[in-house]
Amino acid sequence: MKNKARFLLLVALLSGAAFAAVYARGPSSDSKAAQKGSRARVVSVELAKAELKSMPIDVDAIGTVTPIASVALKSRLDTTITAVHFEDGAKVSKDDILFTLDSRQIDAQIAQAEGVVAKSRASLVGAERDQRRFGDLIGKGATTQVSLDNANTQADVLRGTIEADQAALDNLKVQKTYTVIRAPISGRISAATVKVGNFVRPADVAPLATINQIAPIYVSFAVPQRVLVDLQAAVAASSSKVLATMPGDNQSEAGVVAMIENTVDTATGMVTVRAVMENAAERLWPGALVPTKLIIRNEQSVVVPSEAVQRSQTGDFVFVVKDGKARVQPVTVARTSEGRSMIATGLSGGEDVVVEGQLLLSDGTAVEARSRKAGA
Repeated sequence: MKNKARFLLLVALLSGAAFAAVYARGPSSDSKAAQKGSRARVVSVELAKAELKSMPIDVDAIGTVTPIASVALKSRLDTTITAVHFEDGAKVSKDDILFTLDSRQIDAQIAQAEGVVAKSRASLVGAERDQRRFGDLIGKGATTQVSLDNANTQADVLRGTIEADQAALDNLKVQKTYTVIRAPISGRISAATVKVGNFVRPADVAPLATINQIAPIYVSFAVPQRVLVDLQAAVAASSSKVLATMPGDNQSEAGVVAMIENTVDTATGMVTVRAVMENAAERLWPGALVPTKLIIRNEQSVVVPSEAVQRSQTGDFVFVVKDGKARVQPVTVARTSEGRSMIATGLSGGEDVVVEGQLLLSDGTAVEARSRKAGA
C-alpha cells in the first residue's frame, strides 16, 4: 500500500509540473498566428463606380428584313427579247432601260393605222366639201333637203370614224412602249431569267427579273404587349429608335418605328412592329434575320456592372466599400442591358461597389482595392 501511495503521488507531481510548464510558456505560436490572421484579414477586391447616367429603355428582338417595294418584271407582248441592258444583281435606278423587245410587228401595225387615219381624214374633207356645195344649192332651189341631210350625215360618220381610227393608232403606240421595259423603282435587280433571243409572253409564270428596294428598307419584329403603352407614347413623341445589325457585322443600321400592328397575337401576347431603316450602305438584305433593338426612350438611372449584383434569399444586394470595409447594401434591379444593371433603389450614384471577390466577403470585412483586369 505504501508503494502504491508513493506511485500516485509521483504521477500527480509530474502532471502538475507539466501543466505549470505549459502555462508558463503561454499559447502556442500556431494559435497566436491564427488569432492574429483573424484580426488582420484583408480581402483584395475589384471595384467599380455606381454611375448616374442616361440609359435607354429597350427591347431586344429578332427582326425580319423585307423590301418596302418589290416589282416582278413581265412582258406585256408576245415577242422576242432583243437586248438585256443590265448585269445580274446590279443596282438600278428608276426609268433605267432593262429589256428591249422585238417591235417590228408593232411598227408595221402603227404604219397601217396611220394610213387608215389619213384615209378617213381625206374622206372627211370630201364630205365637208359636199356639205358646203349642197348648202349653196339648197339656197338657190337647185337641190333637195334630203341631199343636204345625207351630206351632213356622211360628214358626221367620217368624223366618228377618224376618232375610232385615231384611238386604234394611239393604242398601238402604247403597245409600242411595252417593247422597252424600264425600271419602275430604284433598287437591286435579280438575275435575268431570260436572255437575248428568248420568246416571252404575258402568260409566262416566271418574271423576267425582280427588283427589290434596298434603301430604305423594312425590319419587322415582335415585342411583348407590356411595352405597348410606352411604345405608343414614344411613337407619338417621335422619340423611338430601332437598331438592326446583320450577323457578323459590327455596324448597326438605325431607323424609326413606322407602324404598330393593330392586333396583339393572343397566342403569344406579342405585337408586331415595323421599322423603316435608311440602309444607305445596304448592310441589311431582304429576307435576312437580324438582331434588333427597340429603344423606347432614355431615362436617368444608377448603373452598376451586372457582376456587382449578388442574390440571396432576401433579395438582391451589392457590397459597397466605405472607409476600407465592405458593407451589404440591398438593392432593387429595374432591368439589365449589355452587362449593366439599372438600380431602382438602394444606390444614389458615386458609391464604390465590389465587382470581383465577393465570395470572401461578409458585412464589415476589411478590403483593399486592386486594379481591374484589362477589358473589364
